[in-house]
Amino acid sequence: MDFTISEKMQTILGMIDEFVVKELIPLEKDFLADRLKELLPVLEEKRAMVRQMELWAPLHPAELGGMGLTLMESALVFEALGRTPLGLYTFGCMAPDAGNIEILHKFGTPEQAKEFLVPLVAGKIRSCFSMTEVDMPGSNPVMMETTAVKDGDDYVINGHKWYTSSADGAAFAIVMAVTDPDAPPHRQASMIIVPADTPGFNLARNIPVMGHEGHGYFSHGEILYQNCRVPQKNLLGQEGHGFVIAQERLGPGRIHHCMRWIGICNRSFDLMCARARDRIIAPNRKLADRQLVQAMIAESAAEIQAARLMVLHAAWKIQESGTKEARKEISMIKFTVANTMQRVVDRALQVHGGLGMTDDTIIAHFFRHERASRIYDGVDEVHKVSVARQILKTYENKTIK
Repeated sequence: MDFTISEKMQTILGMIDEFVVKELIPLEKDFLADRLKELLPVLEEKRAMVRQMELWAPLHPAELGGMGLTLMESALVFEALGRTPLGLYTFGCMAPDAGNIEILHKFGTPEQAKEFLVPLVAGKIRSCFSMTEVDMPGSNPVMMETTAVKDGDDYVINGHKWYTSSADGAAFAIVMAVTDPDAPPHRQASMIIVPADTPGFNLARNIPVMGHEGHGYFSHGEILYQNCRVPQKNLLGQEGHGFVIAQERLGPGRIHHCMRWIGICNRSFDLMCARARDRIIAPNRKLADRQLVQAMIAESAAEIQAARLMVLHAAWKIQESGTKEARKEISMIKFTVANTMQRVVDRALQVHGGLGMTDDTIIAHFFRHERASRIYDGVDEVHKVSVARQILKTYENKTIK
């Protein structure tokens, strides 16, 4: 691997770092106070500034209006933007839109691109991805109760989904639904585009997450699909290829998630070190003088560096060999970085003491909302089992001395 960052990327990252510090971090006070409705017009102004700086949609193709960065380059951008929960949204590269854009670009028809993809990349509309179900295990995605039954030229969708992130205010959902229950398990489901104003698309609620319901983009919806009728032309890709398409989405998506988590680690680490340096605990004594705190700082620095290098290596392997060849690396970074982030955030909170429990810093927000990183996109345990199986296969018929 070559760790050299091009002069162009250094300039881009410098501009992003400055923007995050000057324009976004000052808005976190209102964000943490749940004043999202008042904050959205301000964020739109910031988005306009990002467009003027020609930094909009960094990971999306240039022909669609994005910057067209490589996976390695966009990973560095996600690290920079991950320092604040407002970063990805302001730069037009947030999930679930980022993944939906990717699969619409790869598998969508020209008609679908015109209606859904172009305005989505431009940031004129938002979308959501409706896969997780209330009564079905997320660790076994081939188990799905939501159905899409053909009726004339339409699909009629019925099912109960939740954790459909950002459904509140989304223009459309990409829905995973069973279209052929008699097919092999991985060929039963398809992806179907469902406009949110379709009768039968019912957003039941925004799910409270550790006491915070959220609003708009920053929310997780529970949706009832009740005789929801859409034309069959809304099928994304081929029928029965829902899981194939999902795998295309997950590889690069996990790189972006993990680098965002590294950004959270970096922000939490900076806050922890600043607090240790400034907090007086006795006359002429600071927290930073305590060896236990010094150990927290040293361990965090080493763990962040190790996790970051793992992610960059996985991104490099995806670029060089493709997602399939990088399956082991993708699974390893998922549980490694999520747990690293949790430890670093926890240490930062501990060093802040009672202040860390409040929303006077961003740390409590990270602690509440990023615990889910060990659950979504495949729970830690599933990824560990997958990695172990891949490793053990390499030892078949091998003599070890």
